[in-house]
Amino acid sequence: MIQITPAAVKEVQRMQESRQKINNYFRLKVKKGGCSGLYYIFELSDTQQESDHLYQLEGISMLIDKASLPYLEGLRLDYAEDLMGGGFRFSNPQVSATCSCGLSFTVPH
Repeated sequence: MIQITPAAVKEVQRMQESRQKINNYFRLKVKKGGCSGLYYIFELSDTQQESDHLYQLEGISMLIDKASLPYLEGLRLDYAEDLMGGGFRFSNPQVSATCSCGLSFTVPH
């Protein structure tokens, strides 16, 4: 199961409001690429695909495609701001390594 913190919920809602897409889905995926082999993608989407799983988390309608689901089990999604700006923070118990920039990750085979 995926957890989303109140700070992440607030940021998703802010994104929806600023883009005037209040009732859109928050889509979270894992794609191949980056320094370590996999990376996260998130976007607002107005359509649900046949392969998507819909989760209602703290008032957010989150879509996760079937291929990404195994990589996201146990994920904790947070949002934090620091001197470099704000960003989502992914705490994933499945990750065995990340690249030096922290944008991509590896899971055990």
